[in-house]
Amino acid sequence: MKKLLLSTAACGLALALVPTPAAAQLEVGVGGHAKIYGVYIDQDEESAAATAANGDEAREIDMIRDTEVHVSGETTMDNGLGVGVHIEAETDGDEGFNVDESYVYFSGDWGRVNLGEEDGAAYLLQVAAPSADANIDGIRQYVQPINYAVLTDITTGVTTQGLDYDQDQARSTDNLTYLSPVFNGFQAGFTYAPDVSDNSGNAQGLGGVRTDNEIEFGSLYELALRYEGMFNNIGFILGGGYTHVDHERDDDPIGAGDVTDDRTAYNAGLDIDVGPFGIGAAYVVDDNGDVRNAANTDDIDEEETMVVGVDYTTGPFKIGGSYLDSENTNGNDDVDSQRYIGGVVYTAGPGLSFRGSIQHVEHEDATDEADATAVVVGTQVDF
Repeated sequence: MKKLLLSTAACGLALALVPTPAAAQLEVGVGGHAKIYGVYIDQDEESAAATAANGDEAREIDMIRDTEVHVSGETTMDNGLGVGVHIEAETDGDEGFNVDESYVYFSGDWGRVNLGEEDGAAYLLQVAAPSADANIDGIRQYVQPINYAVLTDITTGVTTQGLDYDQDQARSTDNLTYLSPVFNGFQAGFTYAPDVSDNSGNAQGLGGVRTDNEIEFGSLYELALRYEGMFNNIGFILGGGYTHVDHERDDDPIGAGDVTDDRTAYNAGLDIDVGPFGIGAAYVVDDNGDVRNAANTDDIDEEETMVVGVDYTTGPFKIGGSYLDSENTNGNDDVDSQRYIGGVVYTAGPGLSFRGSIQHVEHEDATDEADATAVVVGTQVDF
């Protein structure tokens, strides 16, 4: 019945999107960003014996960058239907030109539909807390100064992708996302992805459909809601999202007696603006599949994150700060992480900003602890 309903909905959507011919083809544009930072860092590292054995230690002074190129094309049909395509590619690292997002979209008075490899509704409508520098302490972290490869063993429960709070389980999957129009400040979204575990190139062109691995995660469903409005000159942004990922075989053994349930995640966020001042908070929970061991102990692979932020804007300057607290339960080891950060962003003109911040990060589990302090200064150029 579920597949029948989805098929019926898809057919109805396809008929609604049938365009009438347009006189002009898509107008193609190229854009992107370059984020380049200089870093000074003082961090805990491996033991002296481990450092002597492998020769690795973190550089105190280094440069970090994140660069992307975006290609897009868009047009409007004679019946008012907007049609577009968007491709993003990462240009840093050993892999060279690596496509990160690739999707088409349709838009109109009825809302917008994305088809392809793009973030889902839970992320697209997620509410961010104010930040010192959104590249570092925003919803998704792009600049991460800590070298976790040589940090102590405390980091076994901390993602090497840094500390952020994006609800992006649909990222890097082919999916269908619908975003409603904004009505009296409200906007809703829905995402469906056939399979989050296999995003190989088998479904590209002549590769055929992908493999359905029945001991991995499968279909994804997301719902999200966001509200933006004013009350007595006070601006409010409020939102939340829920993600459910089916596991193909919930109760079958995985590894040494472990089993995995369906994966669920949810977020809630609030941002309040009073004149030049902003304050907000975000809360995100991801059970990562609610792994249970042979003793039927639940939630041994859960991540819970809370962020509070403030900012003040005057002219081209924005001064901000945030506090992040994250608890990552990995196996039987709880790793608590805290990050304190303050900084300033100066917007010099359209597409050009200069940024600086200071952060301190602490990690702790039952037996060990590690911390790091970093000063980061850089620029962002959007083109």
